[in-house]
Amino acid sequence: MERISFSIVVVCLNPGQRLLSTVESVLRQDYPDFEILIKDGGSRDGSLSTVPEDPRIRLIQKPDRGIYDAMNQALEEARGRYVQFLNCGDVFHDGTVLGRIAKAIGEQEMRAGGRPLIVYGNQYNLKQKCAVESAHNIDDFTCYRNVPCHQVCFYDAALFSKRGYLTRYRVRADYEHFLFCVYEMGAFAVHTDVLVADYEGGGFSETRENKEVSKREHKEIVRRYLGAKKALLYGLAMLLTLAPLRTRLAENEKWAAAYNKVKTGIYRLGKGASERR
Repeated sequence: MERISFSIVVVCLNPGQRLLSTVESVLRQDYPDFEILIKDGGSRDGSLSTVPEDPRIRLIQKPDRGIYDAMNQALEEARGRYVQFLNCGDVFHDGTVLGRIAKAIGEQEMRAGGRPLIVYGNQYNLKQKCAVESAHNIDDFTCYRNVPCHQVCFYDAALFSKRGYLTRYRVRADYEHFLFCVYEMGAFAVHTDVLVADYEGGGFSETRENKEVSKREHKEIVRRYLGAKKALLYGLAMLLTLAPLRTRLAENEKWAAAYNKVKTGIYRLGKGASERR
C-alpha cells in the first residue's frame, strides 16, 4: 500500500493562542507523513510568531474573502493525498489520530473500488464535555440531517479536483461540498471508530444570525441534491421525531452526554443489523 500523506489545513485571522494549541496537537502525532498549511488572512495579534519552526509547516499569507475562500486558497497549495480541515481552537484528540486514520484508509481503499474516499470519525465536544458519534451510514436521510463535521473528515484530494467550496454559501459551504462529493463525485464515505477532534464550539456558524443563514442555505442545498419531494419528506420526519427538542438536548451541558450515549447506541444497533443482512 502506498504511504498515506496528509495535508492539515488551519485557517486563521487573529486567533491568539488557539492557533498554537491546534498546531501543537498536529505536531504531536505519532504518524509523521503530514504537512500543516496555515492560511492566514492578515493577523496582527502576534499569533504567527508563536508557531514553532518545523519543515512540515507552511504559512500562506494573503487576503481572503472569508473562511471558505481561505480554505480554497490553502487547497491550491496542498500536497497530501488526503486533506483535513482543523479549525483554530480545535485539536486532534490524541497523538494516534493520523496513524489510525491512515490504517483505516488502507483498509477501505480496496472496498472503495477506485472511488475517491472520505474517511470520517467522531468528535469530542469540549463545551458539552462529551463524545459525539457521527452517523455510521451516509444515505439520503443522513445527508439531509447530519453529515459529519469537516473537522473529523479526511478527503481524498481528488475530491477537490473539479472545484473547492462555493463561497456564495456563508455557513454551509462545507456541507454543500460534502453532498457534492457524494452525489456528483461518487465518493465512498465510510465511518471509522476514531475520536478525531476535540471541538471547541461557539464558532462562526453558531451565532444567532448565522444559524438563520444556515437554515436558508440548508433548504437550498437539500433541494438541489435530494429534490423537493425528499426534502419535504425528511423535513416532516425531523418534526415528527422532535428534532428541535433533540437539538436542545444535544447542546445542553447537563443532558448532552446522556443524549449522545443513546444516539451512539442507536447508530451501533443499526450498523450491527446492516452487517448481519
